[in-house]
Amino acid sequence: MFPTTLYAELTPNPNTMKFVSDRVIFKSNFPAEYKSAAEAKDSSNLALELFNFPFVTGVFIASTFVTITKSGDVSWDLITFELREFVRTYLLKNEFAVEKAPELSEGGVESSSTEVKKPRNLTPSEFDNAIEGILHEYVKPAVESDGGAIDFVSFHEGTVTVQLRGSCSGCPSSTVTLKDGIEKLLKAEIPEVKEVVAESV
Repeated sequence: MFPTTLYAELTPNPNTMKFVSDRVIFKSNFPAEYKSAAEAKDSSNLALELFNFPFVTGVFIASTFVTITKSGDVSWDLITFELREFVRTYLLKNEFAVEKAPELSEGGVESSSTEVKKPRNLTPSEFDNAIEGILHEYVKPAVESDGGAIDFVSFHEGTVTVQLRGSCSGCPSSTVTLKDGIEKLLKAEIPEVKEVVAESV
């Protein structure tokens, strides 16, 4: 038995709910995201089993939480308790929510849906490290608290491209966060930044 307390937390995305554990359930610097049972197979039995619920359309697993995305035709009021108990029961019996992290590709990033797709033939810029540092220090903690993740993709001709995952992917308020928060921050710190755009996974 692995004693586990789990609580549900709303996110800015109306179709996602964050289930937070009081212990580490996934040891990785890269959260794992699954859009289907096929992607979860041989990687996360918890995610695989969650896709047996007809309303579950996505599972995102980080170090201490699981974010579940549902279809729009069912209310959280009807399913939150059931999902929380299902995840908690699984974690009582299993130490980790991911048995095998998605494999690393040759570039050193995780393959499958967790991979950050870097544009081909795009030369890294002198600002890449600074941009990544700002995102990691100031933006990542806030995004993770909402049950999601943000990854730096590229900087080219004044445009910073990022990838939003978990609850941030498809969230109605993510565009506002991107423009009013992240873009203003990066512009203030790095004058060469003109805009920030997000690409969908």
